[in-house]
Amino acid sequence: MQRLCRKSSRSGRGRGFMTPLPKSLCPAQGWNHRSLGIWATSLVLPLFFCSLRVSEIDSTGRSPTWVLVLALVFICCETPLNLRLPVHSFRFCSGVFINSPRAEKQEVRIQPQNPPPPPQRDIMDTDLYDEFGNYIGPELDSDEDDDELGRETKDLDEMDEDDDDDDVGDHDEDHPGMEVVLHEDKKYYPTAEEVYGPEVETIVQEEDTQPLTVKTKKFTLMEQTLPVTVYEMDFLADLMDNSELIRNVTLCGHLHHGKTCFVDCLIEQTHPEIRKRYDQDLCYTDILFTEQERGVGIKSTPVTVVLPDTKGKSYLFNIMDTPGHVNFSDEVTAGLRISDGVVLFIDAAEGVMLNTERLIKHAVQERLSVTVCINKIDRLILELKLPPTDAYYKLRHIVDEVNGLISMYSTDENLILSPLLGNVCFSSSQYSICFTLGSFAKIYADTFGDINYQEFAKRLWGDIYFNPKTRKFTKKAPTSSSQRSFVEFILEPLYKILAQVVGDVDTSLPRTLDELGIHLTKEELKLNIRPLLRLVCKKFFGEFTGFVDMCVQHIPSPKVGAKSKIEHTYTGGVDSDLGEAMSDCDPDGPLMCHTTKMYSTDDGVQFHAFGRVLSGTIHAGQPVKVLGENYTLEDEEDSQICTVGRLWISVARYHIEVNRVPAGNWVLIEGVDQPIVKTATITEPRGNEEAQIFRPLKFNTTSVIKIAVEPINPSELPKMLDGLRKVNKSYPSLTTKVEESGEHVILGTGELYLDCVMHDLRKMYSEIDIKVADPVVTFCETVVETSSLKCFAETPNKKNKITMIAEPLEKGLAEDIENEVVQITWNRKKLGEFFQTKYDWDLLAARSIWAFGPDATGPNILVDDTLPSEVDKALLGSVKDSIVQGFQWGTREGPLCDELIRNVKFKILDAVVAQEPLHRGGGQIIPTARRVVYSAFLMATPRLMEPYYFVEVQAPADCVSAVYTVLARRRGHVTQDAPIPGSPLYTIKAFIPAIDSFGFETDLRTHTQGQAFSLSVFHHWQIVPGDPLDKSIVIRPLEPQPAPHLAREFMIKTRRRKGLSEDVSISKFFDDPMLLELAKQDVVLNYPM
Repeated sequence: MQRLCRKSSRSGRGRGFMTPLPKSLCPAQGWNHRSLGIWATSLVLPLFFCSLRVSEIDSTGRSPTWVLVLALVFICCETPLNLRLPVHSFRFCSGVFINSPRAEKQEVRIQPQNPPPPPQRDIMDTDLYDEFGNYIGPELDSDEDDDELGRETKDLDEMDEDDDDDDVGDHDEDHPGMEVVLHEDKKYYPTAEEVYGPEVETIVQEEDTQPLTVKTKKFTLMEQTLPVTVYEMDFLADLMDNSELIRNVTLCGHLHHGKTCFVDCLIEQTHPEIRKRYDQDLCYTDILFTEQERGVGIKSTPVTVVLPDTKGKSYLFNIMDTPGHVNFSDEVTAGLRISDGVVLFIDAAEGVMLNTERLIKHAVQERLSVTVCINKIDRLILELKLPPTDAYYKLRHIVDEVNGLISMYSTDENLILSPLLGNVCFSSSQYSICFTLGSFAKIYADTFGDINYQEFAKRLWGDIYFNPKTRKFTKKAPTSSSQRSFVEFILEPLYKILAQVVGDVDTSLPRTLDELGIHLTKEELKLNIRPLLRLVCKKFFGEFTGFVDMCVQHIPSPKVGAKSKIEHTYTGGVDSDLGEAMSDCDPDGPLMCHTTKMYSTDDGVQFHAFGRVLSGTIHAGQPVKVLGENYTLEDEEDSQICTVGRLWISVARYHIEVNRVPAGNWVLIEGVDQPIVKTATITEPRGNEEAQIFRPLKFNTTSVIKIAVEPINPSELPKMLDGLRKVNKSYPSLTTKVEESGEHVILGTGELYLDCVMHDLRKMYSEIDIKVADPVVTFCETVVETSSLKCFAETPNKKNKITMIAEPLEKGLAEDIENEVVQITWNRKKLGEFFQTKYDWDLLAARSIWAFGPDATGPNILVDDTLPSEVDKALLGSVKDSIVQGFQWGTREGPLCDELIRNVKFKILDAVVAQEPLHRGGGQIIPTARRVVYSAFLMATPRLMEPYYFVEVQAPADCVSAVYTVLARRRGHVTQDAPIPGSPLYTIKAFIPAIDSFGFETDLRTHTQGQAFSLSVFHHWQIVPGDPLDKSIVIRPLEPQPAPHLAREFMIKTRRRKGLSEDVSISKFFDDPMLLELAKQDVVLNYPM
């Protein structure tokens, strides 16, 4: 309630009902029967009606008859008495008292002056009054008394009005006495007039008239206005029209290898008003508050800046800063899809780590140009304190190791990394150092002049020495103390600069800086060591022109790299008009845009699609057709017409709004997010009917960890479902689905990944409380032997019959299919040659492959092994699609626990197909094919497979034994432990079951006092020990099971969780004739009927 005060008016005051004592009845004139009756009647009757009215409003429901009793007592009292009785104001109308709400409370003052006792009444006096107290006797001479009574009442009213302005308590102090206050008239709190004074008026406002503050949600750290840049925004927009001056680059690398800090240096170089604080990093691309709090990147963030090369020529760089944690490698995949090249960051002290190797393989598979930036070279000097020669060996070892990995995964022999080629640069993001051999040679040329820095740079790597006497470079050391050119001309000056700043600041540093042409003020010289060192290095090395030179020379422009990009990602024909327009990166061609990421708004309500324009020009307000991942020319259901909203160029914490974006550029699009789930293809709504989609993202990891979620309040289920749809858009590799039991399941790559997903689901997208089940893993089903019997199934109409057997696939074949080393879309001849050459298949079987399952890259094969002499191939071919659908359905949901079937080859041995098309429709063939797949699978010794993680642990040498202990307790085993070259740390590589990996990192840090750091990623599937169908195994609750019982335990618990029966029932998968055949051959089954 709000109280507003203003000057008040005293008009409209009500008056209380008052019964004054007439002069004729005063004690001075003596008491008599007549005067007593008149006075009692005038007092008692109003009090009686007052009590009736008060009883109606009394909160306790009791009738205050005590008013009458008290009045009579006061009448008979002979002692002096001061009675102050507040009475509500009443109006008397037709014998009815009506409460006046506007009347103020009045006090009835009764002050008897020691009246003498009334004379004794005769018993006959009662005849003068009726039962109501009305006088019925002879007429009284009361005219004079009545006039006097009216005058007395008027005088008393005027006296009361005057007394209202005086302090009421003064009279009480003079005449103390008893005070009777009605319950409803009690005064508990001071009035507004007493609080604020007589000159104000109190106004009451209802609560709903007050302004309601809207709770604002903000989850990202964004600039409020466009910051100042060293270039004009119009210049940036003009560069977008010249695709030859554009470079689309993804920065990737292992965790904490300096990618984000490197981008900070580029931001500071182009934004003079943005500077990082001394005590913390800028982390400009960590735009989420959760990223700032956790200290680790979660989302890939695009940055568009204009950077100059060594010659001063400006280029437009679209840079994607990606997370380094292996759990978020799906973000890297999204960035690689729209990039033309990769800059791989490697910590100079740690070298090639787990994620480094995986990213090299991934970049090669995406057919991208690879360059390397060896970061944190200051650690070799300040932390490891290596001599310059040993530092050179360390750097060369890193380059050689990367080249070895590239040659392992790439067939391109020309893909070699070397500082001499200019595709390797060295940097220290913390101290603003970045150089290539060419940019460092340019420093010498600018200092000494008359030096061909390009030729000089070619002699600064490898076993090349400088002879100071002849002033020539030789491949043989002139003396035993001679240093390699890289050590002499690059490392030693760098060591001296760092040593001077760190060591002797006051005496020799100013002289050294003067020799280098670096001038610092007295205030700058008083800085602490780290900011001073950063300032000196920044002035010495200047801008990051070496990085720009490396990208310009070795990463193709969008126009040059478009053809390779389209061939790899576009599902349509490259030779079509649309394909040629994309290959030429034609800004005037038909619109084709590929979106790979969805970024939520600041409040988490909507999403903006981020992608690359490959052909044409996208305009704000333009109608477009959005094609989903399931769109085909035959089935156009997954498409929708949308209108483009605003367009932006993203620079991490701020966006530059533009009205159009031509081909070759990255763009953030508003208004097209509704039909997009993961990736999409945006094209023109008309005149481009032959447009097909770009391939969905192919991740380099698998989501095997899953959790079940449900809202604490069941009525909030719609909010949770909406939140699940949003997190599914936000995280590229996240999978959400509903089990048959009705529980909602989320699948992710690891614990940290799912922790971030749940944070976003609870805080950003649904804002409700959600319960989470214990994490579990996905399983796969496989076989270890060939089916013991030929399994067959008949269609419901008994017109068709299919016979199959199942057997294991050759080792490595499932991985080749998943990695698309072999594709089902190849022609028969090429497919047959692959299987015949690599896996020793016979030519007939190799050319009889029908399908992979459960999809085009599924790890199962369906083979037609029928003979033309036994089966009508034409009829069999007519039902091929139906059999393939049944096969893929069966392999998608296995019979053991509804998990994927893996590493199984199904052979069709015989088929009886009805002649009439009506009798061999899909409704007959598809479920029959699924049943025969299940029966053949169950007769081939089925087994469960569980996911295994590859774990890489960094720890000191004295903690290695503790790492072994922790792994052994979780069914893990170490495959390798070796020291990191040039470092006091060891690297332990191991495998651990994913189901036993929960809490592994915490357990490891506890046993090593926080000195060990581990990362784990899915590596392979491995068969769980034990028979899942062995009913003799008893699963005891709350007890760890021995190894032979694990398969049975996993299967039973998985089936319970999914709402299935505890055991597999063969009556679902075997026909009656098949059961009779099993009984004839005395086959013992462990399945319940």
